[in-house]
Amino acid sequence: MNDDRDVTAQLNARGDVAVVVPAAGAGLRLGPGAPKALRLLEGEPLLVHAVRRLAAAPSVRMIVVAAPRADVDAVHALLAPVAPVTVVAGGAERQQSVAAALAVVPEEVPIVLVHDAARCLTPPSVTERVAAAVRAGADAVIPVLPVVDTIKEVDADGAVLGTVDRSVLRAVQTPQGFRAAVLRAAHEAAADSHTDDAGAVEKLGIPVRCVPGSDLALKITRPLDLALATHLLALPDPEPPTV
Repeated sequence: MNDDRDVTAQLNARGDVAVVVPAAGAGLRLGPGAPKALRLLEGEPLLVHAVRRLAAAPSVRMIVVAAPRADVDAVHALLAPVAPVTVVAGGAERQQSVAAALAVVPEEVPIVLVHDAARCLTPPSVTERVAAAVRAGADAVIPVLPVVDTIKEVDADGAVLGTVDRSVLRAVQTPQGFRAAVLRAAHEAAADSHTDDAGAVEKLGIPVRCVPGSDLALKITRPLDLALATHLLALPDPEPPTV
């Protein structure tokens, strides 16, 4: 079982950022099998790909993974050769997993990022952009991409009500970054379950800033996404689009 020595070892390292990775979800849309974060991409679990890229970001001081309760020891052993990582038992919901991981981040770490293991190809440059924006004074930061599809608003019967102006829309990625105190306050105030930490911060009336994301930071949700990610592994990080 992981213990406080893992946290101490990471705090003696570099950077001013802790990254929380909720990785306890089942990932049912990927089909039957292991929890989503442990599904294989080119022979390695998604979680390994994600942690490797997070650890390559110079700002990252510690990484805390919330794993399925039954797999905490196995996940720690899996990640130990990749990077120093603290592993805790996650919950049934994403929000519970984030809260469990956040609980072991020491108060002296000023910036906390929350990252989806399913966005396992997110380049270190995105992590650095998010961290830099928080460091520069933003309370909350999200990496985004412009929406390229035409978006229709429809009613319950499938009738089109109108066309949404996509120039003001953005697709949100992770890692999402926060001043640590802001993220803790958002979780303490959350009255219902949420799947987006920035959304919880928005409910506190705190502004959220956008920075450019990356085409590589797609979320692996369906079998088709795994096939696409296999091809993306061979590509360099493209220049991010302007937000």
